[in-house]
Amino acid sequence: MFELMIEETFSAAHRLRKPKGKSEKIHGHNWKIQFYILSKDVNSYGISIEFDQLKKELRSLIDPLDRSFINEVFPFTEINPTSENISKWIYDTLSKRLDGDNIEVSRIVVSEEEGVSATYLED
Repeated sequence: MFELMIEETFSAAHRLRKPKGKSEKIHGHNWKIQFYILSKDVNSYGISIEFDQLKKELRSLIDPLDRSFINEVFPFTEINPTSENISKWIYDTLSKRLDGDNIEVSRIVVSEEEGVSATYLED
């Protein structure tokens, strides 16, 4: 089994919907997303899946968030734009697009700042 990882970044603001706290105010982060996949095998060139394809898939999701107020981007108009919810949304969306015979999304790690992250993976 192989595990591959790509990392992408974006900058955006958000406001958490929670009772009384400094995170209720609009504030921004330089977000880091780590996208891990598992691959059962490699092709005759020794490749599971092209890294460029993985980057393209991840960028298609996070580009609408880049330089935005995340609370105004669906589905975060309806759910709280926490690192936990962002990681699950990315995981669910990429799993629908990519999971197949040879590869599956393993986990998504979302960091708002250095040393702080939320990871989503299936049981």
